[in-house]
Amino acid sequence: MSLKEFADTLPDYARDLRLNMSSLLADQTLDSEGRKWGLVLACAHGTGYRPIVAAAEAEVAGKIDDAYANAARAAAAIMAMNNVYYRFVHLASNPVYQTLPAKLRMQCIGNPGIDKADFELFCLAVSAQNGCGMCIDSHERVLTQHGVKAETIQGAARVAAIMKAVATVHATL
Repeated sequence: MSLKEFADTLPDYARDLRLNMSSLLADQTLDSEGRKWGLVLACAHGTGYRPIVAAAEAEVAGKIDDAYANAARAAAAIMAMNNVYYRFVHLASNPVYQTLPAKLRMQCIGNPGIDKADFELFCLAVSAQNGCGMCIDSHERVLTQHGVKAETIQGAARVAAIMKAVATVHATL
């Protein structure tokens, strides 16, 4: 099932989500198809909702290579861990946690196997889904250093929002 077909199963009260998914699938503003489809896949995995993951996997098949697909999956996986840990560090009132080493393996961030800016964009989008401001700020800084424009970063957040909303509504059906 394609993502459009998946979104089309949403009820009428979620019509805006269906339209936003259609716009996302037609969007050409994310600089490259690999970047767009990697974002879609990372954000689908970031929802943790298997039906939208399956639809996204079907959608991106043949549109991105294995390196981009695996990097998108890796971004969702590593952010599932990091967003919890760094949100804890940020929210804890005891400042000592900010001084302690994380002791979490995160090598895929340093060597994602694809363009660093694209991987950071995937991580930022999943961090937006997971509500980790500390991670959003960190990835946004790296993206800015790589010359990624604010409109592209905003576009990644849009992908995250649409995928999360579609998964959330679908899960209630």
